[in-house]
Amino acid sequence: MTKQKTKKSKEPEEKLFTSLRASSWDDFHGQKKVRQALQIAMKAAQKRKEPLEHILLYGPPGLGKTTLAHIIARQMGVNIRVTSGPAIERAGDLASILTNLEPNDILFIDEIHRLNKVVEETLYPAMEDYCLDIVVGKGPSARTLRLDLPRFTIVGATTRVGLLSSPLRDRFGIINRLVFYKPEEIMVIVKSGAEKLNISIDNDLALQIAKRARGTPRIALKLLKRVRDVVDVDEHENINPQVLKKAFGILEVDELGLDASDKRLLTAIIDKFDGGPVGIETLAATIAEDIGTIEDVLEPYLMQIGFLKRTSRGRKATPKAYKHLRKKLKTKAKQEKLI
Repeated sequence: MTKQKTKKSKEPEEKLFTSLRASSWDDFHGQKKVRQALQIAMKAAQKRKEPLEHILLYGPPGLGKTTLAHIIARQMGVNIRVTSGPAIERAGDLASILTNLEPNDILFIDEIHRLNKVVEETLYPAMEDYCLDIVVGKGPSARTLRLDLPRFTIVGATTRVGLLSSPLRDRFGIINRLVFYKPEEIMVIVKSGAEKLNISIDNDLALQIAKRARGTPRIALKLLKRVRDVVDVDEHENINPQVLKKAFGILEVDELGLDASDKRLLTAIIDKFDGGPVGIETLAATIAEDIGTIEDVLEPYLMQIGFLKRTSRGRKATPKAYKHLRKKLKTKAKQEKLI
């Protein structure tokens, strides 16, 4: 009896980490233009019996670049090898990976903008001519050995396409930008994730999670996992409004998806710098946050919803940010008065 219970409790955890990601085009929602472009390219390559052209996917984190790479490999019926820019430290590391690929295989390189210069230059002939130039020996006796490689496809993913050098970027035949999702698209993803976790959730509650996901499926699924924790701990049969209220309260996520870090940033600009402008270094020191985190994690969404402006003199909070925070303070005051 105990063994059966343990085995049963492990099954949802495995689903949690392996099954929430879409595994086919039918299961992948959103990014309509990108899907159409990739599907046409794949059908054309299959018809010509050729490997896909090299693909570059770029956009904010959590929008499905890795998921798309795996779907492409599965639909093309080929193997996928996964690595990242920082993991390939030397040209020899790249050579080892490339020489072990089978014909038509896909090499997925995450954070491709972080490849070092030597590795990147080694990659050029591999992408263009499917060959690898290796220098054997040192000094006057050194010679170049050219190895032929099987025809393969590189799928590169990056959140900062501007950091890619022009020679590398130009070697990708297919370049697609992933955009933030609409709440209705994320609602479908949440419902699909809940179904895989064997949890019941209606459209209205799924939409509440979707609206707090900052246009990002990864965040939506993280919220769903935390909501699931509350369901399990409090022994509810399914997700209900009380479960959501408790989960969102613990996570400090409001109806727009702003968390404690976002509010701390906006509050600092408004209260300590009269709404700005304030320099990024001063702001980072004030809220004890890393500059990279502010620029790459907090600011993009706040700018997207019109709560923050970047100016030549620094960051400024907008009237929409003032209005939202005032509304939050009034709601909190009412709640405290009732208590």
